[in-house]
Amino acid sequence: MRNLQKVFKVGTRSSELAMTQAQSAINKIEELVTSISCELVPYSSPGDRDQATDLRASSANFFTRDLDEAVLNGDIDAAIHSAKDVPLKIADGLDWVWLPWVEERRDVIILQPKTTIKDLPENFKVGVSSERREQYSIARFPDAQILNIRGNIAERIAQLDAGNYDMIIMAAAALVRLDLENRINEYIPLTALTPPEGQGVLCLTFKENSPIATELRKLFVKSVTFVGAGIGDADMCTLAGIKALEKCDVCLYDSLLAPALLKNIPATAKKIPVGKRSGAHSVPQEKITQLILDEARKGYRIVRLKGGDPGTFGRLAEEISALENLELPYSVIPGVSSLNVATTGTGMLLTKRGVSRGFCVMTPRKQGEGIADIGAIGRAKLPIIFFMALSVIDNVAKQLIDDGTAPTTPVAVVFNAGQDDEEILRSTLYEVVDSESSIRKEHSDAPALIIVGECAAQGFKTNQGALNGKRVLLTCSEAVIERTASVVRDFGGKPICRPLIRLSEIDAKELPRFNDYDWLIITSPSAVRILLNKLKNNKVDFRKLPKIMTCGSATSEELRNAGLQPDAEPNSDFGCKGLLDIAKETLNSTDVVLRVASDHKHAHLSDTIKPFCKDVINYFLYKNETINYNKAIDFDVVFFASGSAVESFIMQWTTKAISNKTILTIGEPTAKILRKHDINNIIVSPEADINRAFLTLAGAEVSRRIEEQI
Repeated sequence: MRNLQKVFKVGTRSSELAMTQAQSAINKIEELVTSISCELVPYSSPGDRDQATDLRASSANFFTRDLDEAVLNGDIDAAIHSAKDVPLKIADGLDWVWLPWVEERRDVIILQPKTTIKDLPENFKVGVSSERREQYSIARFPDAQILNIRGNIAERIAQLDAGNYDMIIMAAAALVRLDLENRINEYIPLTALTPPEGQGVLCLTFKENSPIATELRKLFVKSVTFVGAGIGDADMCTLAGIKALEKCDVCLYDSLLAPALLKNIPATAKKIPVGKRSGAHSVPQEKITQLILDEARKGYRIVRLKGGDPGTFGRLAEEISALENLELPYSVIPGVSSLNVATTGTGMLLTKRGVSRGFCVMTPRKQGEGIADIGAIGRAKLPIIFFMALSVIDNVAKQLIDDGTAPTTPVAVVFNAGQDDEEILRSTLYEVVDSESSIRKEHSDAPALIIVGECAAQGFKTNQGALNGKRVLLTCSEAVIERTASVVRDFGGKPICRPLIRLSEIDAKELPRFNDYDWLIITSPSAVRILLNKLKNNKVDFRKLPKIMTCGSATSEELRNAGLQPDAEPNSDFGCKGLLDIAKETLNSTDVVLRVASDHKHAHLSDTIKPFCKDVINYFLYKNETINYNKAIDFDVVFFASGSAVESFIMQWTTKAISNKTILTIGEPTAKILRKHDINNIIVSPEADINRAFLTLAGAEVSRRIEEQI
């Protein structure tokens, strides 16, 4: 039994559907966060008690009001609702998040048993509970009688079967969750009947600033990315900004952006224009901020696309402050500002030897109305940035103090700005002079910027998201490290990318005779990429490949991206065990199997499959080459996706470097190699899947912080 320390009371409506879907959700929450035990508390709602009111005329909180009051009164810690029942304007004092376990979103047609649409009489009766379903029914069945229907799922189906209606239209999610899919006669395409955004989604509501619920929310949201679009031409946006756009679910973008930038946004993503021109904002700043908060709480991956550089007169601080107040994670990708384009881009260089050693940037506008001071006194209050001054930092500080700058003025020295080993040291002018230049001595080789002024005491919050700003060392191959880094950022961690192995193709003279095999087993995305590249270079027809078996979703996805469909794959328990289980079910005694792998993959997997077929032949596609680094790395968590990476790490930095670190692995084989080195502080992902691995890590981090609160 687990040592459950905190009972977390979760309310929901007392209907069978509400109880079923809420129980499923809290089971998943308990699996991720072991420091709480969820207790489900049933409640009725005005919508349950009032069976007469047409839902099309009901109040916005018809199904949530009693649960809202129970949360606000402290009778329960949180409530789970169908997201489409939650009002757009949630009750004051409440906060919320959508849960990620989304069910089928379409609506469906249900008829009486053993009936088809062709069997229906003239003027048949259709039961609907919303205006959109009514409009759909009128358009598709113009001669039908459109009638209101009320009641829970079982009650509506009973009314249909009793002959009160000939057809009813409901959400597929409800029937799927109640194991009533057999009653569905037809799924209505999304293009024909667009569902509410929250259909098939569950929403967790809780009291504002609830410590435990706020921690839980960190598991279900993704980091908001602020991207500087650059100025004018789409080419002025950085590569990092383009990559963020390509992965987003929602993009809120300003005016004055290059339209071509928006082509990088996925076709399925929401594109929300929010205006913002000087003095004429088409969308008020308060509404923009609220949109960011709401879309983030829905679990979407958001890009806030700002013109130029978001930190230069871009209202970035206001939007970030709102996220920090709700403990929602974010990251910022700087952009090329108009300052750079108008000066460096035109030849009017702001720094030129013998002409100018620096420049001043400010705005004459002050908050609200009016003109701010731009005279000598106003300029003297501006921050000063020094390039190439680390070797004389103490002299710089002394000169500023002698010139009248307060000795208590904050100073920040930024080393390796923008790199994953960026470091910021903060001090004051007086401390810099008095320290005998210890900063210079400790970091003599690192490039540095020195910032003097009140802004030097400020900075973004780094302890955000489920991973709380932890530095996560990623040792996986270059082929998957970028995707892994994106997952780390989603959970509020900082990825430190140091691939420890490089996959290089083995130059085999001959390819296998694929016609000689019944099955092809592929156990990694890298193997898929290298195999397909080899086949293309040798002009091999993909249609000659035997049936393909994979070990899980990531490998299968790589195949599908190339237009190939796996013939067998595990539905869960990805990795060696899942592959072995599917092999038992699929292979027969006459099958000859070809397994493609790296030369470091030992024969264990092939040997375990052999009893279920005639033979297994290994074909070595690629080899693992160690990547070496000269410098030690600062990190909080290390992620190993293979035993090769473990061996490479220990060879370079010894086991001492991870003796007191959190270690995350995919699969037991990698964990076993760590244990052979007497390393046991390991979190093992239950599935060989990057997303699942980091969700497991995030759950452990959230659970630990909740335990600290109890």
